[in-house]
Amino acid sequence: MTDDDQPVIKVLLVDDHPVVRTGLRALVEGFEGVQVVAEAADGAEALSIVNASDHQAGHGGIDVVVMDIQMPGLDGITTTARLQAQHGPPVLILTTYDTQSDVVAALEAGAKGYLLKDAPPEKLQRAIVDTAAGKPTLSADIAALLMHRMQQPQVSLSSREVELLALLATGATNRQLAQSLFISEATVKTHLVHIYQKLGVTNRTAAINAAREQRLI
Repeated sequence: MTDDDQPVIKVLLVDDHPVVRTGLRALVEGFEGVQVVAEAADGAEALSIVNASDHQAGHGGIDVVVMDIQMPGLDGITTTARLQAQHGPPVLILTTYDTQSDVVAALEAGAKGYLLKDAPPEKLQRAIVDTAAGKPTLSADIAALLMHRMQQPQVSLSSREVELLALLATGATNRQLAQSLFISEATVKTHLVHIYQKLGVTNRTAAINAAREQRLI
């Protein structure tokens, strides 16, 4: 089979920033054998486009969804989970966020790959091709992050603890934390004790610094 006979990989770009989508489309359209067939500004629009393409007569469907994480409305991780639940196309996360919680959440949601937006074009091209083929793709930084997590499982925090830590980093008091998370101040204190134990620290400042060093937040 010649290169001309190779099927074109149809891509859906999902990002809430129009300028980013425009630049990404220009880049991806330059990849041989890859075509951007649609764009979406949020998760809800992405789901609608995928569902429409699946039912459109004569349409080959979407082969890869290149998905941002942080978007208004339906975020990228939730959208990825919904796509996989309905046996939708594979998802390649393309984002600026490299915290452990985001990476793990995306992969648990069913994302096939996770790439940072500062990746060189050839890495993105290979990631799209591999994602379309069902092969997992991780940038070197993300792979190292996951390896660190595997080597130090005792440091792994629950999603609630990570959420509390992120709020803690804003300078919130125990009362504000309790109000934001709809829990009691006593529960906040219990969470903090567990967080300190897991991170091997004794106070808020040290906990925040350790979480940032390990890219938990």
